[in-house]
Amino acid sequence: MTTLLSHEKQIFEYEKTLSQIKEQEGLWSKDEVEKLEKKLEDLKEEVYSNLKPSQRVAISRHPERPHTLDYFEKICEEFEEIHGDRLFADDHAIVMGFGKIAGKSFFLIGQEKGKDTDSRIYRNFGMPHPEGYRKALRGMNLAAKFGLPIITFLDTPGAYPGLTAEERGQGVAIAKNLWEMAQMPTPIIVVLIGEGCSGGALGIGIGDKIGMLQHSYYSVISPEGCASILWKDSQKSSLACETLKMQAEDLLKMEVIDTIISEPLGGAHHDPEMVYQNVKNFILQSYQELKGTPITDLLENRYQKFRKIGAYITIERNETSTESSDTEQ
Repeated sequence: MTTLLSHEKQIFEYEKTLSQIKEQEGLWSKDEVEKLEKKLEDLKEEVYSNLKPSQRVAISRHPERPHTLDYFEKICEEFEEIHGDRLFADDHAIVMGFGKIAGKSFFLIGQEKGKDTDSRIYRNFGMPHPEGYRKALRGMNLAAKFGLPIITFLDTPGAYPGLTAEERGQGVAIAKNLWEMAQMPTPIIVVLIGEGCSGGALGIGIGDKIGMLQHSYYSVISPEGCASILWKDSQKSSLACETLKMQAEDLLKMEVIDTIISEPLGGAHHDPEMVYQNVKNFILQSYQELKGTPITDLLENRYQKFRKIGAYITIERNETSTESSDTEQ
């Protein structure tokens, strides 16, 4: 059964009624049915074109939304997974391996959440441990050794925050990935397919081209975490969704990402095949733009790309008002 989001209930009820009408042959004319179908399409357009940021976050977390392994299966003609960080363990929240897309070899890395209770537990809900980031770095070094471009898929609520992760060096593992990816001598293409939360996402998110699915989000913190810190109330997550400016359109304007990858009306789970094709097109187009770039230029452009993210305002000090204030005191 399809999981309904709150904003989709009205559409579902209309679809259910229309289905019942179609079953009553002879009671409704063809023209009447077509008018009702047109109203349904108008309703979908109205609902999905006026989504709030919190509703788009719900779409990014939809359980039927395609995950990393779905993309590996659908966009690759071949894929061979490799495991382990060669230091501690194989983190199942990170999947990676060699793949061929349109006949070209790539190295693919992504965060995998799982689809049902058992697989979500197995994948730790897409929250990597330190060995997951070390595993990813091992894969990237392997790709660079063989001159293969790297593709990373971001979809995580954040790195695992438990005590065991801290004991094994979670912060150091992520920081090392940021440092190493900044100077990795091969093209890196990043695709944000769902949740892109905090350093957990950025730990495999440094790249030359960054594409973001239309209803994904990318943020320094989850909306619930932000609300808990700023307003001491996680129920104000809707306000946090608006305040954080973490939707694709905001991030494109701020040049945090390069491209918004289109989704079907209502989200990727409504037409996964369309999304697979759009992501594949983005990857191939990005590779064509990057493949002829000398490594020195590639690394400098990558450095500058992330160096300029963020903004600040310089306010000139008013000496007169400052002196007056000091005198009055």
